[in-house]
Parts: sequence; C-alpha cells; structure tokens
Amino acid sequence: MQTYNIHEAKTKLSRLVEEAARGSSFIIAKAGKPMVKVLPLSETERKSAQRLGFMVDEILIPDDFDSLGASEILALMEGKSE
Repeated sequence: MQTYNIHEAKTKLSRLVEEAARGSSFIIAKAGKPMVKVLPLSETERKSAQRLGFMVDEILIPDDFDSLGASEILALMEGKSE
C-alpha cells in the first residue's frame, strides 16, 4: 500500500481520490508517521450517499403552497389583527 506525506497528498489529491475510487487504498502520513488510511467506498456505501430525491412520493406539496397564509400576512402588514 502506497504512503503519501500530507503535503504530497494535498498536491495530488484529485488523482489520489480517483485511484481510491477505482479500488486502490493509500495511507496519508504526517512527518513520516501514518495518520489515516483512505479506502474506496463499497457499492452499498455509494448508493446510500446519493441523497437527492430520496423522499420521492413521500411528501406532497399543495398546489396553493406559494399563497398559503397570504390573506393573514396581508392583514398583519396592514395593521389589522384577527
């Protein structure tokens, strides 16, 4: 397993991340002492990280959402209270 010093890892971060994503793990060291091990995510971990759209069909937004409470807000702005 390849070891990179922090400075070298910062310089090569994009390439190292790509290599890790393809399955190549590596270690980042500070002053020659191993600090962290970078591993690729498993397929399950990759799928669970995809959050966009995770609640499709779980929440319904009413058609009048943009005008909800409009009359009450207008009354408050005009100084009227109900």
